[in-house]
Amino acid sequence: MRIVCVTHAYPRFDGDVAGAFIERFVLALARRGHTVAVVAPADAGRGGREVRHGVTVVRVRYAPARWETLAYRGTMAGAVGSLTGLLAFVALVARLSRAAAVLARSMSADLVHAHWWVPAGLAAWWLRRLGGPPYAVTMHGTDVALLEHSRLGRFLARRVLGGAATITTVSSYLADRAAELAGADRRRIAVCPMPLETSRFGRTSQGGGGAVTLGRLTTQKRIAILIEAVNRLAAEGHPVPLTIVGDGPERPALERLVTELGLRSIVRFTGQVEPERVSDALDDADVFAFPARQEGFGLAVAEALLQGIPVVAAKDGGGVADILPTGGAGYLIEPEPAAFARAIRELRDDPGARARAAEAGAVLRERLSPDTVARVLEGVLSRATA
Repeated sequence: MRIVCVTHAYPRFDGDVAGAFIERFVLALARRGHTVAVVAPADAGRGGREVRHGVTVVRVRYAPARWETLAYRGTMAGAVGSLTGLLAFVALVARLSRAAAVLARSMSADLVHAHWWVPAGLAAWWLRRLGGPPYAVTMHGTDVALLEHSRLGRFLARRVLGGAATITTVSSYLADRAAELAGADRRRIAVCPMPLETSRFGRTSQGGGGAVTLGRLTTQKRIAILIEAVNRLAAEGHPVPLTIVGDGPERPALERLVTELGLRSIVRFTGQVEPERVSDALDDADVFAFPARQEGFGLAVAEALLQGIPVVAAKDGGGVADILPTGGAGYLIEPEPAAFARAIRELRDDPGARARAAEAGAVLRERLSPDTVARVLEGVLSRATA
């Protein structure tokens, strides 16, 4: 197949986390003999055509350099609330569509593959209306969350998804939510997770480090539940160290809570770590604790299981349910401190939990490898071109 990939996030340099999973997928498709080119936004004036790891990448300019800040920062949804941001967004969709059209003609492309229904899906939809190739849409989570709060978003998403040759999401949770909120036929939505860099998780944790959690420190992650759980365990005479890996707007409030509860001696904040150091950050964990709600996929849970670390996560964790198997590798529980305290203690004291987690991790290592994901999605995309 000849595929034009359109996305608002694609690595700008080696080690860049923006869209790194998309690049892994693109490179795996290329290894399987497909021709793939990428269209992505410029960043603060840095645009143009380049070849990254053998793949052509066109980064489109869409505004003066000082306004080209919609992508790569996680602030697009808020930025379009201003007139300047809205104008830049409209220009971005138009430029993505135009660049994809040029590449599609030059490649005789079979398909445009849009990652996130907005802005890439909008660009692919518009190109199709102008006579361009069929398109597929993959939704990753933030674009589905947008539908819950935006009537305009639901209006646009119905048209984008309705015109797509195929739709995929990275978890069953997202497929169900997208079908409900955007009126898509659930039977048309294939669940296909994006790949992990599984080679980074080559060793099994030996334990001894207490509980660990990882993620951006926002209200959605509900880290306060873990701090309260650790406080309960300490009060019961079973202190468990807690390491919080990540940074974000909630960190000051969480640090104040730790101080108020007198837990400074057992709760540690590491700050953000680079992707290649995630394995080290999780290395000695006894339990990986993840109280986040409505996760699109549950990447951190998968990374913990790849290292043989038992997991306790919230029942309303969204895509986490696709990752954490039943059978003892961990628990899905109510998002409350007492339940997390009890589960952390049980998993820490269970001599077989680590072996079961390692078995689950071995299954994920194959399922989420770039070549396996590319093979599965290749089948979905090829049917879309038929």
